[in-house]
Amino acid sequence: QVKLVESGGGLVEAGDSLRLSCAASGGDFGGSAVGWFRQAPGKEREFVASINWSGTNTNYAADSMKGLFIISRDNAKNTAYLQMTSLQLEDTAVYYCAAAQTYSRYPPSNENQFNVWGQGTQVTVSS
Repeated sequence: QVKLVESGGGLVEAGDSLRLSCAASGGDFGGSAVGWFRQAPGKEREFVASINWSGTNTNYAADSMKGLFIISRDNAKNTAYLQMTSLQLEDTAVYYCAAAQTYSRYPPSNENQFNVWGQGTQVTVSS
């Protein structure tokens, strides 16, 4: 089974950019869709973005997020990324990556479809 480890979180100022990484080991990363989710304090975990196994299709939580967050992957490095730009206070959350073994062209967005999760990385945006 794939094991996932997130990195790249930290404390940034509003308007800054940050790139999160999700490194995979073991299992079949190349045959898995990858998703990014986040959980803000006192809120439920929510979907951010996902990418299919080959990187040819992506899915974002909202059109507005699509322009600010970019999900990508490098199967040769067994790593997925979430590039975040123009971060705002409301982007403060623990960010999780997750994997779902599927060769579907369209990546899932429901967290119940992902069976492997990382431990999360904290992103804090200050004013």
